[in-house]
Amino acid sequence: MLDLNSYNYTIIRVVPRVEREEFINVGVIFSCPSKNFLEAIIALDEQRLKLLDPAVDMACVRAHLDAICTICAGGELAGPIGKLTQRERFHWLSAPRSTIIQVSAVHTGLCKDPTAALKELAGKMVRPLRDAAPTA
Repeated sequence: MLDLNSYNYTIIRVVPRVEREEFINVGVIFSCPSKNFLEAIIALDEQRLKLLDPAVDMACVRAHLDAICTICAGGELAGPIGKLTQRERFHWLSAPRSTIIQVSAVHTGLCKDPTAALKELAGKMVRPLRDAAPTA
């Protein structure tokens, strides 16, 4: 139990028409301060998104999602926000918004390996359940 590390994560959502409040999960932002870890996984399913809004500006969505990964990495490419600490960048990224890119509430957990935990969350929360058996 001593080798477990606390983490925070938030789910990234694309809300193509904010007034309808419909969204798809497209990524996870994951922070594990004790391991100096801040990363995001993005898995944009463009076909699913176009079902919600056929006119969605996919280039704009991709650019905003790419910016999340850049901000996680920090540094000069991320602009002024990239100069913040990892913890500050996570809080900035996980702040509520009312735009096309939104995030869920922040959730917490414990893990041994942040990379594995991030991949597991992305698999559960983002990637569609295409092969799931129907429930009665």
